[in-house]
Amino acid sequence: MDKRIAVLGTGANGSVISSDLINAGRQITMIDMWAEHVEAMRANGLTVRCKDHVLKVPVDAYHLSDVCTFSEKFDVVLLVSKAYDADWLAKFIDPYLAEDGVLVAVQNAMTAESVAEIVGVERTLGCVIELASQLFDPGDVRRSTGKDHTWFGIGAFDPSQERHIETIAELCSHTGTVEVIDEILSAKWVKLIVNAMIMGSMAVLGGTPEQVLQQNGTEFAARARKWFLQAGEEALAAGQSLDYKVVPVFGLKPEDVTNTNNLLETLLDKILDDIGPGPVNTSLQDLMKGRLCETDMIQGLVANECEKIGRPAPVCAGITEMARKIHAGDLEPGPENLERAGW
Repeated sequence: MDKRIAVLGTGANGSVISSDLINAGRQITMIDMWAEHVEAMRANGLTVRCKDHVLKVPVDAYHLSDVCTFSEKFDVVLLVSKAYDADWLAKFIDPYLAEDGVLVAVQNAMTAESVAEIVGVERTLGCVIELASQLFDPGDVRRSTGKDHTWFGIGAFDPSQERHIETIAELCSHTGTVEVIDEILSAKWVKLIVNAMIMGSMAVLGGTPEQVLQQNGTEFAARARKWFLQAGEEALAAGQSLDYKVVPVFGLKPEDVTNTNNLLETLLDKILDDIGPGPVNTSLQDLMKGRLCETDMIQGLVANECEKIGRPAPVCAGITEMARKIHAGDLEPGPENLERAGW
């Protein structure tokens, strides 16, 4: 019998993953909190615009309020929400997850262990994702990284989870390259280092990689890049204090990230190359929409962990504070925020 699969949180990335699975012949239940997005998909299907083609698929889309009418439980739930929504959504969907099912947090930040505490460690799996996409109009998604530049790292952080690896690897393979990683929590922290360098930082500067690094002059680009790398230094130090290892992500090789003095440059250049010059990252999308972004769970987490070990983290703390001010309406995203940050 085919597995019952839900994608919970069908924003940009959740919609991309859903469309690929539907296109591969899987029956997918899409669940989201944005009512207009759900209604648009019900009326017209889901449109995903890629660089070289447009994919339009019919979908089964549901509001959160519809879930209470479900009578069958899911074998697989892919949680593709914002990181700050992970815990309550895991608790919300737990009654609808089969006893031997699996919920996978396919999102930024360090949510794997907190989700495991909610649904049971044996009913989850660790996952790292590299996928860039944008959603501004309901039912209409723009995918920035094609399948060849989309990457998933999956792995067990408890032996009881190993039985789920084959299932999740097969599902993720329809959207990108999949790699099974032994040190999956360390891999999630390495991804957090990358996000600390470019997510909230690029967002508070108010632009895409091209706008920030190519359209403000070479001197500005050099200062911005040093700022990004300093955020990475802070995140690396915080991870070391938590005993996370440096492991390759995004298809890099072990030799790319070990015994090197250029780890952060390698990670930064890899992500910028993969996503390309044009995408509006998810944190900037949130700020543009007046929504909370994930900086508290990325740069904010780094600043908090550094504070515990008595290490200053001025860049990550500053980015977190600026993002809060932008969300509150007290500051605008823009390149002038680099100077405000003291750079």
